[in-house]
Amino acid sequence: MQAIIKIGSSQYIVEPGQELLVDRGQIDTVLYPDGAKVAIKDLGEIKGRKIRVAKYKAKSRYRKVRGFKPVYHKIKIEKITVDSREKRV
Repeated sequence: MQAIIKIGSSQYIVEPGQELLVDRGQIDTVLYPDGAKVAIKDLGEIKGRKIRVAKYKAKSRYRKVRGFKPVYHKIKIEKITVDSREKRV
C-alpha cells in the first residue's frame, strides 16, 4: 500500500520498507489516503554532499569560497495503516 506524506515543504510517495533522506525526521501530515497513519523509524543523521558558495567581484581581485554540508535524516517507513472506521458523509 502506498501513501503520500508531507515533510517540511516536500511531498513523498512512500510504501512500507522504503528508506528516504529528508530534511526533518518527523511527518507533518499524511495527504493520501484520508485517515491513514504512517509509522516511521529514524535511522539517524547523515551529512550530504558539500555545497560550495562563491563570491566574486570583477576587477578587484576579490574571491571568497565557502561551503557547508547539509544534514539529512534517514528514515524508514515501518507500516501504513488506514482506519476502516472512517466517517462517511
